[in-house]
Amino acid sequence: MTNPPTVMAALEAAIAASEQVVGTTSPNPPVGAAILSAEGELVGVGATQPPGGPHAEVMALRAAGERARGGTAVVTLEPCHHVGRTGPCSHALLGAGIRTLYYAHEDATPPAAGGAEWLRQQGMEVHRLDVEVPTLRPWLRAMALGRPHVTLKCAQTLDGFTAAPDGTSQWITGLEARAWVHRDRARRDAIIIGTGTALADNPSLTARTPEGELLERQPRRVVIGRRSLDPERTSNLHRLGFEQYDSPAAALAALWEEGARDVLVDGGAGLLTSFLEEGLADALQVYVAPLLLGEGRGTLCRPLARTLAEATRLHQRSLHQVGEDILWELTLDRDEERNPACSPE
Repeated sequence: MTNPPTVMAALEAAIAASEQVVGTTSPNPPVGAAILSAEGELVGVGATQPPGGPHAEVMALRAAGERARGGTAVVTLEPCHHVGRTGPCSHALLGAGIRTLYYAHEDATPPAAGGAEWLRQQGMEVHRLDVEVPTLRPWLRAMALGRPHVTLKCAQTLDGFTAAPDGTSQWITGLEARAWVHRDRARRDAIIIGTGTALADNPSLTARTPEGELLERQPRRVVIGRRSLDPERTSNLHRLGFEQYDSPAAALAALWEEGARDVLVDGGAGLLTSFLEEGLADALQVYVAPLLLGEGRGTLCRPLARTLAEATRLHQRSLHQVGEDILWELTLDRDEERNPACSPE
């Protein structure tokens, strides 16, 4: 099926709306929706609100009002078909007089799935779009695994070192990259470090503006490790509050139960290595600075493979220039990240 241009324009509007709510909706997905009138005019756009609030379809229908009747709904995720904190979006679309539905991804939550087929049975024209929605990727992966989607983050020199031989690492990347990191933190449900990083750096783990002001959205702060955290050495963490767990698996299990679906690991080499060894990493963010050290501390602290044939193969998602640095975003398994009916970006 060829996707109509007006529908694709509406999908772009829906994705843009979903971008604005990433990090605010867990355990629900950051869905975007757009409504086209019967004449094909974009008349309403909406995104999922924080838990307990309206879903994307309801927000878009509110914006469209009566102009939705006889129109088309374009949604990044199949409309939900169950009663939770809110009513079924499938019923809302039908009740508003929508005649045609386009959706990009099937709902991965069994109790909520089936909205598209139910609407088809009610006489609505329903189409599955052959596209992938980047804002849904972490949530879909988390639902498939039953644990939060995990992104490992590191900053390194061009020759692969995260710190100089004397241990100094501030700052490898420039101001622009560090501002990017803080914006990204605000989009995550939690940020995870190890006890070694906590004791060495006394980080606050907050999301801040370049001027040092706190952003509105803040991730939960999590520390992994068995070492006791001296309140004097980790005063920032103790002042702001944090959770501590013995292992990556224990942390992810607890975070999942508490509603987290997308987390960032910003720890040292030991913690990054542990997540990789335990098969608990889904994506990597590698900030590469135009610096050369020749010697220093590496990204990982133990070998993951003894031969090239055994090496972990990564797949590039995107490459951005951020100031003078490069942000390289990769996934560990492209096939598992893809929706079976979709094409990669």
